[in-house]
Formats: sequence, C-alpha cells, structure tokens
Amino acid sequence: MGTIHHTKSSTPNIIQDLKVIIHDTITILPPQKSEKRSMFLSNIDQVLIFNVETVHFFEANPEFPPDLVAEKLKSALSKALVPYDFLAGRLRLNPESQRFEFDCNGAGAQFVVGSSEFELGQIGDLVYPNPGFRQLVQKSYDDLAMEDRPLCLTSFKCGGFALGVATNHATFDGISFKAFLQNIASLAADKPLAIVPCNDRHLLAARSPPKIEFDHPELLKIPSGTSIPNPTVFDCPEGQLDFKIFNLTSDDIARLKNEAKDGSGSNNAHNAKITGFNVVTAHVWRCKALSSGSDFDPERVSTVLYAMDIRSRLNLPPSLAGNAVLSAYASARCKEIAQGSLLKLVELVTEGANRMTPEYIHSTIDWGEVNKGFPNGEFLTSSWWRLGFADVAYPWGKPRYSCPVVYHRKDIILLFPDIVGISSNEVNVLVALPSKEMEKFEALFHKFLA
Repeated sequence: MGTIHHTKSSTPNIIQDLKVIIHDTITILPPQKSEKRSMFLSNIDQVLIFNVETVHFFEANPEFPPDLVAEKLKSALSKALVPYDFLAGRLRLNPESQRFEFDCNGAGAQFVVGSSEFELGQIGDLVYPNPGFRQLVQKSYDDLAMEDRPLCLTSFKCGGFALGVATNHATFDGISFKAFLQNIASLAADKPLAIVPCNDRHLLAARSPPKIEFDHPELLKIPSGTSIPNPTVFDCPEGQLDFKIFNLTSDDIARLKNEAKDGSGSNNAHNAKITGFNVVTAHVWRCKALSSGSDFDPERVSTVLYAMDIRSRLNLPPSLAGNAVLSAYASARCKEIAQGSLLKLVELVTEGANRMTPEYIHSTIDWGEVNKGFPNGEFLTSSWWRLGFADVAYPWGKPRYSCPVVYHRKDIILLFPDIVGISSNEVNVLVALPSKEMEKFEALFHKFLA
C-alpha cells in the first residue's frame, strides 16, 4: 500500500561511480548537405531552454555486441539528421529579436562511445535515481552555444549497454522524442522512418496581433529589462534535500479511483474524470500542499502544474516535432484541500485539462508573445509514466529500462513507470524535499492511502 521504493537514508546497494572510460568522440554529419536556415521556435519552445537527459539500458544480445550496435547507431543518426536537420545545427539567441532559434548549419551531432568495467547487473536498481547515471550521458554545454550530444553508447562487461541521450528540451517534448527514438530504431534496422516528423513550428506561432482573451495565473511575467529569465519551476536550486521514491501499485491506484468514485455518492453530475493520471496527480497534490512550509496556512493557495499535449486539441499533425505541450493547472486553498474529498481535487485537475480549449491555448501562446513569461506554480508534476520509451523496439530488443537522469528539484515531482513496464499500471513517484517536509509528505502519502 503505497510502498517506499528507496530513500536517501536507506540507499540500495548501488555503484555510484560507474568508472566510464571514453573511447571515441566523433561528429556525425548528415549524408547529404541541406540548405542552411534559421528555424523558428514557438513561444512554448522558448520557455523550455534547458537540457534533458535520458538513459536506456539494454541487456546483452549475442547477435548484437556493443561494437555492432555502435556502428548501426552511427549510421542511423547520420540518416536521421536529414529529417531532423535541427539536431545537426546549433541553438542560438537572435540578438535582434531576442528569441531563441535553431541555426540549421549542418555542423553535426556528436556520438560518444565508452565502456564501464562493471556488469549491468552490478550497478544496482535501475529505477533508483543513481547519480552515477550522469556518467552515461556525455555532454558539452557552453552557455547558449550548446552542442547537443544526442547519443552516447556505454558498454558493460556482460555485453549489455546503455544508450544515453542528451538534448535541449527545445528540440523535443516527450511525444516527439519517442518518435525520434522510434525513427532511430527503424533506421538502425535499415528500414524507412517509422514516423516522418513535421518540423513546422509556425503551427504554434502567436497570432498577429496577439489576442489575450483569458487570465493566465499559471504563468509568471518576468521583470522588465530581464533579457534571459530563469524559469521559476524548472530551475529550483537543489539545496539540502532528501528524496524518496514512492511506488504506487495497481491496487493503490484502483483504491484511489474507488475513493474518488465513492465520493460522488448519488451525485452523478460531478465533472471529475477519474483516470489513473488524475487520481495520482490529485493524491500527490494534497500531500505536497499540506506538507509545504513550517506552519500550516489554511488560506494559502496551492497550485499544481501538469503538462498537457495540445496536438489533438488544435488538430495539429501527431508527428509534430518540438514542444506541443502547455502547463494545465489546478488551484485551491489549503483548507479546501485538507477538508475536501479526493473527488473534488480530481474534479479540479479535470477542469484544468478541460480549460485547454483552442481559444485558451491560443491565448496562452499570445500571452507568451507579449509577456515573455514562464509557468508559475507551487510545483510541477512531470509525468514520464506513459510515454513508452521502453516500448521502442530496436534491432537488438527493447530497453530493459528507460529513465531520465534525475536532478533532484524541490518543485518538480516526477512520475515514471516501474521497471516491469506500464502494463501493470504501476507508477513511481519521485519526491525531493527538505527533511521536515518529507516527513510530513510521507505521513500524508500513507494516511490518504489507508
């Protein structure tokens, strides 16, 4: 019932120094020259200028030793740089417009090959956010002159290996990144692209003139005169934080769903959509809201942010690369969260998603054109739960596990699948908080599941 996977005070038997040795670093170029151009980035892309790193672990396959995998990945990446020409370019800040853009200059993407002296089975629990996993993603960032290193292959003594991917978030959201992985897998098998990407980010451009039709409390305007702001939610200092992974089993999620359904009683007129994501988000929200701060303030307003894919809501191509996500939000006073039912919180989360009409989405994008702001809330729930990175079928098999390289942030709570995959409907909740807040969060997490 809401088990703790691992805690900082009871670290599992893991090896944090993976002793990775780099053998080769090369620049992969596209097989043909493409026209140099500047690629427009939408207002959604503009606020996601930070790096995202993922690691995908594979067990040994005698038919595909790491050396062969490396050659196939080099070839696949080279071919991919034609439809994904921005990956062969560089991110830059246009001094005239003060907007980020991609300089699609064909400079190439880097590919790194390394090895570890350990076997895959020796490095410990793959679900646990091992700081050593950062060694599996080689990167080179120089302020705004960021050089993405999309692929880094690290082999283990057992024949297994890890594929590390480092990109700037401006390149992909979770959905388009999975499509990129599917294309790499398909090209590595000498097959055509699985999904032809749509690179027209003007589809999410602001209207001219901008037309802000709604209030947007989920967004924060930056101070006047600040050219490159720091995101509020996305760049919170780590500080002295404890972290824990809370595992919600299928039974736990079913229990939360039943609690929400029971709360409706004979009232079938509620607007709550009782899904796994909504009940988990509501559960995490009430635990986080009621554990924040040294003193409980019943009048304090707590706001949770959560990403919504807007492709279908705007009839955009499902293959649209880049970022087609916006932060939906739900807000309530702490006393309402403490005294109210889970159903009410699920209803508020549902309303946040329903708020994302085409009119609201366009108003949000236009707001960004005028205010150059960032998402603003008490915390962000970032869900990797059902993105399905571990479902991508490479020639050498599906990943044993796929995970983000975790940098612990107080204002980000991460949802991600368990190592057994999403079929069991289990979810891990990664929380990083100061010790006293963590104690409250943990007590509430179990109390509300009892």
